[in-house]
Amino acid sequence: MQTLYALLVAPFVDYAFMQKALFGSLLLSAGACPVGVFLMLRRMSLSGDAMAHAILPGAAAGFLFYGLEILPMTVGGLVAGIVVALGAGAVSRFTVQREDASMAAFYLISLALGVLMVSVRGSSVDLMHVLFGTVLALDNEALWLIGSITAITLLTLFVFWRALVAECLDPLFLRSVSRLGSPVHFIFLGLVVINLVGGFQALGTLLSVGLMILPAAAARFWTARVETMCVAAVAIGFASCVAGLLLSYHAALPSGPAIILSAGAVYLVSVLAGTRGALRARLVTHRHRTA
Repeated sequence: MQTLYALLVAPFVDYAFMQKALFGSLLLSAGACPVGVFLMLRRMSLSGDAMAHAILPGAAAGFLFYGLEILPMTVGGLVAGIVVALGAGAVSRFTVQREDASMAAFYLISLALGVLMVSVRGSSVDLMHVLFGTVLALDNEALWLIGSITAITLLTLFVFWRALVAECLDPLFLRSVSRLGSPVHFIFLGLVVINLVGGFQALGTLLSVGLMILPAAAARFWTARVETMCVAAVAIGFASCVAGLLLSYHAALPSGPAIILSAGAVYLVSVLAGTRGALRARLVTHRHRTA
């Protein structure tokens, strides 16, 4: 029992920075994982990755003027993400180009601009901080920001739940029967942006999308219901955060990548052993052939 306590509990009891890292990552999972489920159902998972890069120039602008301060970098990232989301959405709505192509174009421009801006004034250490985050350095201000974003996300999902589900299944039908068709799409993109901005504080721009997508992708191998999928994704996100932080503590590994790799491990297990995974599908196929 003492060994289990030392391995699983003591790091979170003895160190305040581990407690803040755990609390912040759990808050982030509670909001980002359900958003990831809708991204996956909309077949926009790679768009989430593009949006994660899109906030980089705004965060870099905040860094250039104020240094590594949370509020300026957050506001800058939020503005940049909204501009890219609205710009890519407008291009896909009013031109012949599809949204994935327009998002890719905006993302590449944003990524190059952001890296250039950070490199002009900062060092490679500053660039690594922006790209990969420092979950072990979360302070009370960052926790309040992440908590506020999570609360806004959960409230918005509760209010627009049916419209979001309907748009995943048949967006054209939703637009034909409701005026929420187009607005709910941009509302959803807004949720993606603010959760990536929140994740940027803890995991950086490159890893924040991992906590949004991997638990959602893993959850899909266990259930087909959207509600259950969201709950499962949050549970997987929680488990990944705890496992990643413990792994980083005991093995002296970077905490952000450890969290994402823990979620990746759950995804690989789900691919094979999930109730809708590869092994179950092969077993059902074998039974049908022998019957």
